[in-house]
Amino acid sequence: MSHIYIYTDGSALGNPGPGGYGIVLMAGKHYKELSEGYRHTTNNRMELLSVIVALEQLKKPGYKVRIFSDSKYVVDSIEKKWVFGWVKKNFKGKKNADLWKRFLAIYPKHQVEFVWVKGHAGNKYNEVCDQLAVAAAHGKNLMVDQGYEDSQKEENGLF
Repeated sequence: MSHIYIYTDGSALGNPGPGGYGIVLMAGKHYKELSEGYRHTTNNRMELLSVIVALEQLKKPGYKVRIFSDSKYVVDSIEKKWVFGWVKKNFKGKKNADLWKRFLAIYPKHQVEFVWVKGHAGNKYNEVCDQLAVAAAHGKNLMVDQGYEDSQKEENGLF
């Protein structure tokens, strides 16, 4: 079983506003950076989406994965098992249910451990992820975060 180390970060300018995520994947000699920007989203969505996209990059199931994140929202929701209680209540009253469901589809395929790291504290790869996420949020041709935009229409009574 291979060990994969993943650093993730999310950003939203204005929160909500344009946002992006940054990811660093490392395994042995392999190193990969990923990022993507979205036209309207939140920081928490980008933090969670970075974890999802990182796990979706793994080609085979069964890896031992250590994910480093500066998001207490993501790390605590999983490590303190809150998300599993939300499932039992069908995510009633919880934000980002679309992303949590996507996360829960990929999470069991690996042995995943989460490690919280303090943001903006000099951790090399967390800083790289932050730079990638912010640059993606400032990018052109930003993607649509359909889950967020649909939830805003619903909250505003547009359907």
